[in-house]
Amino acid sequence: MASVSRFSLSGSVLSLRPSTAFPSFTLLLLPAALLTGCMNLAPSYQQPAAPVAAAWTSTLAAGTGTNAGTATASPMNTGWRDFFTDERLRGVVALALANNRDLKVSALNIERARAQYNISRADLFPSLDAGANATRARSPASLNSSGQSSMSNRYNANIGLTSYEIDFFGRVRNLNEAALEGFFQTEESRRSTQISLVSSVASAWLQLAADLQRLQLARDTLESQRRSYNLVDRAHALGAQSGLALAQAQSTVDAARADVAAFDSQVEQDQNALTLLVGATPPAELLPPLNTLVADQSASQLMAPPAGLPSSVLQQRPDVLAAEHALRASNADIGAARAAFYPRIALTGSAGTASPNLSGLFQGANRAWSFGPSISIPIFDGGANRAGLRVAEVQRDIQVATYEKTLQTAFREVADALAERRTLAERLAAQQSLLAATSRSFDLSQALFKSGSGSYLDVLDAQRSLYGVQQTLIGLLLTEQANRLTLYKVLGGGWSETTNTHTANAGG
Repeated sequence: MASVSRFSLSGSVLSLRPSTAFPSFTLLLLPAALLTGCMNLAPSYQQPAAPVAAAWTSTLAAGTGTNAGTATASPMNTGWRDFFTDERLRGVVALALANNRDLKVSALNIERARAQYNISRADLFPSLDAGANATRARSPASLNSSGQSSMSNRYNANIGLTSYEIDFFGRVRNLNEAALEGFFQTEESRRSTQISLVSSVASAWLQLAADLQRLQLARDTLESQRRSYNLVDRAHALGAQSGLALAQAQSTVDAARADVAAFDSQVEQDQNALTLLVGATPPAELLPPLNTLVADQSASQLMAPPAGLPSSVLQQRPDVLAAEHALRASNADIGAARAAFYPRIALTGSAGTASPNLSGLFQGANRAWSFGPSISIPIFDGGANRAGLRVAEVQRDIQVATYEKTLQTAFREVADALAERRTLAERLAAQQSLLAATSRSFDLSQALFKSGSGSYLDVLDAQRSLYGVQQTLIGLLLTEQANRLTLYKVLGGGWSETTNTHTANAGG
């Protein structure tokens, strides 16, 4: 056994230094293995109660709405490839996931957080260093009692334990736990970024499709207006129409030309926005074709949750999970702050050989070692430890409020999407009925005008009304598709590629 020959207390640091040899250097690590992990001062974690209603009051019945999907998978488990039904849209989303720079930054942030966690985790284990050195010195004759100069050699080889903290009170483990929760938070943030990217790319693609339809409608209207103008112009030349009718016909042509130019510019801007989100120029075969109307086929399935869908599904949203991981990290930080009130014990030591001759360096008789445990006891710090604990506790309270606000925001987003969806079917039916009536009115006004029983002003009014109703219907169809996408996003869909079939069947 080692005997203690020297004991010193300096300030708040206690040093113990043995004077006889240990049988083996491995015994230096034995106290660390036996004494680490005795206490954990972090408060027991409890998930805060959700400050939202148990369910939404404006929940849809399954299958409600225009072009309702028949999938029975839970919105949380429906992959984006199964949600989007248009192959071109799927291709654009896949291209964006491969090239978008924001998503790449999120993935790199995960790698950085993993490395930071590994750095923190390394503090749980002793750090060993190996070293070797050689010293050759000459002493002049004036400094030697023999009156002659001398040469001395010293060779050392050792393995050292550098200031390993024995984690009696869980300070190191709590710091490691906080780093781990930070890693999980970063991973959830990447999932949240992916959901936002999938949603943004799909929204941009749908916006481009709608503006292409508006552009095509404006071009068709311009062509119709030009034909009408030519008829009025010939009738005016024959004296059958007044100059007022001719001027009115010219004004409708010019208005249609302005709309064509405006929508043409908007389509180009939509393409630029989509290119930025994708991170590369989407190939032409992945863009919405000019002859496809939103009304012809839905680009996405309807995510219509069943009646009484519990709000607890929000706790699986990546942003909510990220907020909870931040809360768990702050809980662990309290444990580390509490440990600062207790003594810190560290071990420092080394074992090796020392010899005046290189040839005898590794002979058994030349073994050398040192062992220096130390204890640091806080006596007076001016209130720094107490203030540090208060900071950790307040930060935990901040994270609780942040978690609750994140849940409330998520609940409101779902509630808004459901409230809009509840009336979309009625609005679409009314708009389509209005379109049919307006088209009939336009046809009748044209027939009356051609028979000489009506004025051209009636035709112009009917045509303007028809054009406006058609543009409104395109916008409403885009709103319906965007609502599907919003509902899918706010319920946490979009982070997986395909549906978990086992979970979907279990839920169905």
